[in-house]
Amino acid sequence: MSEWTIRPATREDVPAVVAMLADDPLGAAREDPADTATYDAAYDRVAADPAQHLVVAERDGTVVGTLQLSVIPGLSRRGATRTIIEGVRVARDERGSGLGTELVTWAVEESRRLGATLVQLTSDASRTDARRFYERLGFVASHVGFKLPLDD
Repeated sequence: MSEWTIRPATREDVPAVVAMLADDPLGAAREDPADTATYDAAYDRVAADPAQHLVVAERDGTVVGTLQLSVIPGLSRRGATRTIIEGVRVARDERGSGLGTELVTWAVEESRRLGATLVQLTSDASRTDARRFYERLGFVASHVGFKLPLDD
C-alpha cells in the first residue's frame, strides 16, 4: 500500500500547492503565495475544465506533492491524444522519498486510461536533477522547447 494518497486538488489545497511551486529559486522568482485571489481564480479555471487534472499527494492529512495533467486531443500523429505533465512538485521534507516517481507514474497511468498515446513534459534547462529524474522514468529529451512571454 502506498504511503501517499493521490487525489484531485480542492480549493483548500491551493495555498499548499502554491507554496510548493514557490519553494525553489525559479519558483520563488515567479510565484507570489500572498496573491491568493490570482491563484483562486486560476484554480476555478482549472477545476471547470474537464481536460485538466490537478492532483495532490497527501500523507497523514498534509499535502506533500502535486502535479497537473492536461489532456490535448489533436490531429497530428494520426489524431493522437497527448497529455502534458506540468507543475510537478514535492514538499521539501518528502524529496527523495519516492513520491515524485509515484506522482509521475500516476500521471502516465492516468494518461493511458484517458486514451493518450504520448505523454509530454518540460523542465527548465537549469534543473539538471529533474532532467535526470525524468530520464530515469523513461522520458527522452527529444525536442527543443521555446517559450514566448506575453506579459508587458
